[in-house]
This record gives sequence, C-alpha cells and structure tokens, in this order.
Amino acid sequence: MSEGEVFHEKQRLELCAIHALNNVLQERVFTKETADDICKRLAPQCVVNPHRSVLGTGNYDVNVIMAALQSRELAAVWWDKRRTVQSLCMSKVQGFILNVPSRVSLGIVSLPLRRRHWLAVRQVNGQYYNLDSKLKSPVCIGGEAELRTFLSEQLSQDVAEMLLVVRREVEEDGSWLNSDNPK
Repeated sequence: MSEGEVFHEKQRLELCAIHALNNVLQERVFTKETADDICKRLAPQCVVNPHRSVLGTGNYDVNVIMAALQSRELAAVWWDKRRTVQSLCMSKVQGFILNVPSRVSLGIVSLPLRRRHWLAVRQVNGQYYNLDSKLKSPVCIGGEAELRTFLSEQLSQDVAEMLLVVRREVEEDGSWLNSDNPK
C-alpha cells in the first residue's frame, strides 16, 4: 500500500467482521483462520461454536472482534447510544466498527430479509472514510463534523450499534469521552 492510499478489503462470504477489523487497522492482519482460532479459544468445548456461522462461512460475533482487538493491544468500547456523538474525544479513537442492518441479496435480486453487517470507519490522511466491505471502494466522509453527522445517522437506526476502537490505556482511563461530559 503506497502512502496516501486507503486500505479496503471487499466483502467475501460472511467475513464482514474480519474485513471490518482489517479495514479499521488499515492492514491485513486477520483471516478466516485466525478468526476461527479465536472462536475455538472462546468456546473450546462446543461442538457447534456460538461465535460464528454453523456453515463455516463467517458471521462472527462481537466477542471475536473484541478478542481480535485485544490481541493487538487495542480495546473495543461499546458506545452507549443514549449519549450524543458530540461527547466523543475523536483524537483518542483509532476507528469505529459499526453493526448495522443490511439487506440480503442473491446476485442482483434483493431479498426481503435483513441481516447484521459489520463495517469500519476510520481516519486516513486527515479524512474519515466509510470502509464498508460491501462498497466498491472507500467513501470519504470528510472531517470531524461530517463524521459526527455520519455516525449519528447510522446510530439513529434502532438496531445499529457502535464499537470505538481505542488503545487499551484509553479504554481504562475513559479518555475517549470528552472530560466536560459525565462518564
């Protein structure tokens, strides 16, 4: 990846959690095999692993994402949607992983089903990007004000959730939240 280029993995199977992790880290770190290993560590006695699809196609849950980030000295902070995104201290957040509803399609046919989808957002070269693996390429969101609007719009969906990707010490001291806002 050359300087100024934005790393962006595209959707394959049900591996959106892996793509979101790699996109937020801006490098290929995790694979299906590493995610499957994490699943086995999380549920070593289970014949059917509760942290991934029974079909072996991915569909990893939040526990896999959190364990993967911990292996990189990072943490995932679950965002309380009752707070306003204005209370985020953006300089302390390395990126965002969102879980949003997504339409299911077979080729060009869209089915009347809704599934959950993981996507990443992060700053690269001073601009924030939507790094959703279902997109053909990264979409520039803009600066901090545009990011706050984007996140607010995403979180306004009833079932959308957001994880803040932060360094472990930032999670521990709570500095991802602006000090003028109560914890």
